[in-house]
Amino acid sequence: MNAPSSILGAFSEDQVAALTGLSKSQLRAWGRRGFIRPEFKAEDGRRPFSRIYSFKDLLKLRVLNQLRNVHNVTMRELEKVGRELSHLGDDKWTSQKLWVFRRRVVFEEPETHRRREIASKQYVFEIPLEVITADARTDIQRLNRRDEGQVGEIERRRHLHSSDEVFAGTRIPIAAVLDYVRAGSSDDAIIDQFPSLQAGDIEAARARLAKAA
Repeated sequence: MNAPSSILGAFSEDQVAALTGLSKSQLRAWGRRGFIRPEFKAEDGRRPFSRIYSFKDLLKLRVLNQLRNVHNVTMRELEKVGRELSHLGDDKWTSQKLWVFRRRVVFEEPETHRRREIASKQYVFEIPLEVITADARTDIQRLNRRDEGQVGEIERRRHLHSSDEVFAGTRIPIAAVLDYVRAGSSDDAIIDQFPSLQAGDIEAARARLAKAA
């Protein structure tokens, strides 16, 4: 038998099964496939402690158990994960953060900090939603830019919202804004909901409500 080069903690097959959630049959099947082999294996596999795993083996197996038995990642995908992450070295392998989507495993490249699928090697693009929201509001304001004389004016436009009154130069019914005013919303909160309106429009809505009181 060959002695292990260095084992920072030695764990028997029974211990590894208990600590990882993997069955002994899974451990042996993975060993036969060359997927994860014990650090030390005696020639007579029937002897007690004939298979000894290192602490790093244990950490890897705990990760792989999560992927296989909790997130239902396929064995084919799992082997690709093992090969890919083994290139990082043991320390980085066990410190990686992984994501699972539809049984596909995604990890963050240490060098670029970009996320990509391990199997397909396709990058996952991040979309900053807060930037998109801000840009959308800016575009709405640009699209609905109104003449200064329209701010604070209310008009009735035919064939629009059943001929309800709307703020001039917009399609926003004054009734919709009055609901916010009655609820005690601030001018800024209302404009946040209706980006094409301005403070003069909210003032006109408040005046309309006060007149009706």
